[in-house]
Amino acid sequence: MLKPYCTKGILEAGCDEAGRGCIAGPVFAAAVILPENFMHPLLNDSKLVSAGIRTKLRKIIEDEAIAYGVGIADEEEIDRINILNASMLAMKRAIDQLGTAPDHLLVDGNRFPGHRGIPFTCVIRGDGIYNSIAAASILAKTSRDAHMEVLHHSFPEYEWNSNKGYATRSHRLAVLRHGLSIHHRRSFRLRDRQLSLDFV
Repeated sequence: MLKPYCTKGILEAGCDEAGRGCIAGPVFAAAVILPENFMHPLLNDSKLVSAGIRTKLRKIIEDEAIAYGVGIADEEEIDRINILNASMLAMKRAIDQLGTAPDHLLVDGNRFPGHRGIPFTCVIRGDGIYNSIAAASILAKTSRDAHMEVLHHSFPEYEWNSNKGYATRSHRLAVLRHGLSIHHRRSFRLRDRQLSLDFV
């Protein structure tokens, strides 16, 4: 069972990102402040629940959160400052979207540069430990998936409605056949042996 908070009696914002390992599309991040007494039996790391449950949880989180925000770093920013820094940038933008200022940040992962002087704690695999980080993982993942489904209508050959920009076999083959779209990350290895016919 997930923990409701790290420190009782303060406003904690859980932070997580989605799409860091993709070869196309932006990276999304979310920040969520939940009530201390918030509990839901389906809430978990977004990678461990189905798409249908994630959609249900998104509505519940948005309805019951004290505050939430979603931030994006686009493909150009990813290529310019690298995916790690872009992920941190998206997280900072998500924090800035919070309508209520948090007293503390719980950040999924092992590094964070800090933001606006807010105290923070990095938690490895935090989306499977704390409610607020799990909630952030749900919002980041569902927001990004919805974005990739919209992009799919303009670029159906890459099947982003199903692979969401990850380097699946069919996605890599589509890059070989159709070339790069404006949404592919040029700084990622997209044209060498990683995407060769032998590799896929």
